[in-house]
Amino acid sequence: MTTSRECGEASGGIVVTGASTGIGLATARELAHRGFHVLAGVRRESEAEALRAPNIEPVIPDITDRDHITALEERVGGSLRALVNNAGIAINAPVEALPMSEWRRQFDVNLFGHIAVTQAAARAATQQEARSQLHLDGGRVAMHAYGAYAGSKFALEAVSDSLRRELASQGVEAIVVAPGAVKTNIAMDGAVTADRIVAAMTADQNRRYGPLMQAIIAHSASFTTNGTPAGEAAKVIAKAATTRNPRTRYTIGRDAAMLTRLSRALPDRLLDRFLAFLLRPHYATGRKAQVHG
Repeated sequence: MTTSRECGEASGGIVVTGASTGIGLATARELAHRGFHVLAGVRRESEAEALRAPNIEPVIPDITDRDHITALEERVGGSLRALVNNAGIAINAPVEALPMSEWRRQFDVNLFGHIAVTQAAARAATQQEARSQLHLDGGRVAMHAYGAYAGSKFALEAVSDSLRRELASQGVEAIVVAPGAVKTNIAMDGAVTADRIVAAMTADQNRRYGPLMQAIIAHSASFTTNGTPAGEAAKVIAKAATTRNPRTRYTIGRDAAMLTRLSRALPDRLLDRFLAFLLRPHYATGRKAQVHG
């Protein structure tokens, strides 16, 4: 494996977590098409068999399980080109109404699991002469009811910044890829979780947050339905993972680029109002006045 190779040449394996569906699946296939051997992380044996293809080797790691990560590290050995940290879950609910067990589950998967995999990948990367690249999915804007999800992503971006500075002298890159709306099943999965959380709310919480939660579910469904195709997102990730001189950050979709710029340029109160404006059309008739911001 050598840093001088361009993205069309295979030079070491690439690990993609969360490759069962959506962005992860499309990324695994895109990288395999470019000639790289991909270790594609899935959750079930049935998904592994469906994904198996030339240059794609399914693995079944639970990124919150230490033994699974150890097994993945042993499988990777000393041949790692890149790690694409894509696995994740979305648990959306108001800060007050989200049980602590759900906060911990969100951070276990979206933050601590990724850190554990990254630690294993960093050991493999720094033992090689060639440069590997570690990709972390970051975020900069937290909408209503996205406290836990965005919190885990903000933390992951901070970890990536620190990691990039720590590994720079060793020739290892840490890159943040921040997608906007992408056509995946995450909205459907998130809606099921949100419905479960709403059902467990107290009567007072339902009175204060019920309309907001329904608007969030509707917004998320619209957001992903009209988003960037997963295949297009995969091309951005594949380029970031394999180009000779990668940027430190990439965005996917115009919405992600716009929100990133606005978060830097707008005062907090003005950004609050803008996010409330985006959410307002998704409230049920007669409930638009409930939008806060």
